[in-house]
Amino acid sequence: MSQQASPRGTFLKIADAVKTRVEADPDMTELPSAADLMRDYKVSRGVALRAFGALQKEGVAEPVPGGRWRVVRPGERADRRPLDARIAAIIADEGLAVGAPFPSASVLAARFGVSRPTVTKALDKLEAAGVLASGGQGKARTVRAVPIREERS
Repeated sequence: MSQQASPRGTFLKIADAVKTRVEADPDMTELPSAADLMRDYKVSRGVALRAFGALQKEGVAEPVPGGRWRVVRPGERADRRPLDARIAAIIADEGLAVGAPFPSASVLAARFGVSRPTVTKALDKLEAAGVLASGGQGKARTVRAVPIREERS
């Protein structure tokens, strides 16, 4: 973008350029960061954030905790439940019985694409709820109770 470009509508041009990149790359799952847009298009953070807002309004992107933006593809369903609920679902999905060892934080972090500390916080919530039992440092957590699944109509 040139220095003489009008700031009005600039965010829409950036949003269109990012949308074109998303459409051209079917494997793209995450949008460039605000810093990347600021550097590439020589705009302020506010303009970059407005571009993200325009993409969200069009249904191309959605915010992800941590300040990033995820690509939304038509027909794709993303699991938007809290991480602790998704982790608790492993017990029923894999048929784990009471007393069975539970996957480690490292394994869960890789499975859900989040950091280990984030998984640890979710596991702590499940321990507090009585779903998991902590084995102590270096020992595997075990299933304490099978969570009840809520049926939705």
